[in-house]
Amino acid sequence: MNTIVPAAVNVEALKDTTLLNMGIFALFVAVTMVIVFRASRNNKTAADYYAAGRSFTGSQNGTAIAGDYLSAASFLGITGAIAINGYDGFLYSIGFLVAWLVALLLVAELLRNTGKFTMADVLSFRLRQRPVRIAAALSTLAVCFFYLLAQMAGAGSLISLLLGISDWGGQALVIIVVGALMIMYVLIGGMKGTTWVQIIKAILLIAGAGVMTAMVLAIYGFNLSSLLGSAAEAANNPAILNPGLQYGKTETSKLDFMSLGLALVLGTAALPHVLMRFYTVPTAKEARKSVVWAIWLIGLFYLFTLVLGYGAAALVGAETIKSAPGGVNSAAPLLAFHLGGPLLLGFISAVAFATILAVVAGLTITAAASFAHDIYANVIAKGKADANTEVKVARRTVLVIGVLAILGGIFANGQNVAFLVALAFAVAASANLPTIVYSLFWKKFTTQGAVWSMYGGLAAAILLITFSPVVSGAKTSMIPGANFALFPLSNPGIVSIPLAFFLGWLGTVLDKRREDPAKQAEMEVRSLTGVGAEKAVDH
Repeated sequence: MNTIVPAAVNVEALKDTTLLNMGIFALFVAVTMVIVFRASRNNKTAADYYAAGRSFTGSQNGTAIAGDYLSAASFLGITGAIAINGYDGFLYSIGFLVAWLVALLLVAELLRNTGKFTMADVLSFRLRQRPVRIAAALSTLAVCFFYLLAQMAGAGSLISLLLGISDWGGQALVIIVVGALMIMYVLIGGMKGTTWVQIIKAILLIAGAGVMTAMVLAIYGFNLSSLLGSAAEAANNPAILNPGLQYGKTETSKLDFMSLGLALVLGTAALPHVLMRFYTVPTAKEARKSVVWAIWLIGLFYLFTLVLGYGAAALVGAETIKSAPGGVNSAAPLLAFHLGGPLLLGFISAVAFATILAVVAGLTITAAASFAHDIYANVIAKGKADANTEVKVARRTVLVIGVLAILGGIFANGQNVAFLVALAFAVAASANLPTIVYSLFWKKFTTQGAVWSMYGGLAAAILLITFSPVVSGAKTSMIPGANFALFPLSNPGIVSIPLAFFLGWLGTVLDKRREDPAKQAEMEVRSLTGVGAEKAVDH
């Protein structure tokens, strides 16, 4: 039962399942589109469109957070990373999960009490509105763009495998279709429709991964040790079970691992689309409950990825995965085909595709809300825009972001999606986290400190990524023929995150202007007690 299936058998056989796969996916799209239409009937105000009228319970929102967070990177990228790099691939799972403790302890409740629709509401609460809102909106748009790249690349990989499309034009067409569906979800349903899509998708994804995990373990008599031994034997490399296969070969790779870990653990608490989910619940108590639910669901899923990754290594084989049209991202679909034939492959692929759709919808509404609420309503219209105009601007922004995401996704197609998401985490942790922490916990923090930290962290992260092996100078780079890699690490977190914290401190220390002490006191009371918060009720 644990023999490796030859590449030809897997990939050729997949071509016969195309109609079934697309049928299952079309059914999912049809059902979710009906739900989105029903949800759109209640989108009467800006609070309805951005925050779903703050009508979701903690458990519903926690499931939606899991749906938002368990992206193509979690399912396709991590399973592939474990199948190829073993223990080092599982470090993504650990980093993504541990990060939730930072979100729970540092930001969830305080953010819900202080904000209204976006992260910038919190950052500008006691600081000068215009400069802080512009900086926060720009960093939100940058993080969302990097995250969208990963999801679009995942869509290209998945469909190229399912349809046997290996040419660039076919994969580009797939990415365009995903982008168009995403735009429809967000334009029609707003946050409420998007949330229900994420809840359904989270349940399907965790259930599907659970079924596959049980099937893999059943092959090995529910003995994890037997599975790991078989994976090492199939890979002909015992090192797949030990740390260091990917990140332990050189001093540079060890530093890269530290940088990756820092970005993963600190990035979640600063991801705008995750932070925005805390505003869809009525109280801070429900915000806390959301995070606890999310931790349990996400933790369970990441335990599944360990079995699925090593299962793919043992049953499918690393060489087969690498040579498939979707590359590393093909491990989970190939394993599904090996375990349950065309039907399981169709279900898992439809769920993975739904995963991508749900996550890009969440990202797009966050980016649109940030531009419409922070830049248009509060900077351009100086707080005088009515809710209807603001929502119209948000919907137009959705179209622009959708087009940019499609173009970026075509460019990033073929990259490991878990790796691309790690870059988004690094940008979020560099641009947003220092300012969030300082705003909530440092009374002397000033507008200059916030602006220096956000622009400095954002610029440092993007510049270091641009001049890193991610973009040029390596076989797996986005521009393979070029070489302008001046920064040796693939993830900039170890440099850009401390730099952003330092710039926030330096800007505040050198700032001669002090902020309004009454506003500081009000923010402290509101963040800790919830008095005066949106829809404040008993805690």
